[in-house]
Amino acid sequence: MLAKIYKPSKNAMQSGKAKTSAWVLELDVAAARSVDPLMGWTSTDSTETQLRMTFETREEAVAYARRKGLEFQVLTPREPKRIIKTYAENFSTDRKYPWTH
Repeated sequence: MLAKIYKPSKNAMQSGKAKTSAWVLELDVAAARSVDPLMGWTSTDSTETQLRMTFETREEAVAYARRKGLEFQVLTPREPKRIIKTYAENFSTDRKYPWTH
């Protein structure tokens, strides 16, 4: 079973970055699921798909996966592009687009 090691992204519903500093190890859910031929429901035989472990660093998560003999894939996070500007720049005369109501 393949494990994913990643850093979770920011929640889209909030402006804060809570719970985005830890690295997460999850086992691949799609590989363990099967479809019931009669009802069409998806099910799994393993409870390992519910496993979600957090680590402080990427190296700790990789060391854990190697120690347990898991195949893993590390997904590197993309850092957001920061645009630093002051409030006064909203009213600057040399803006790209004129400020209107």
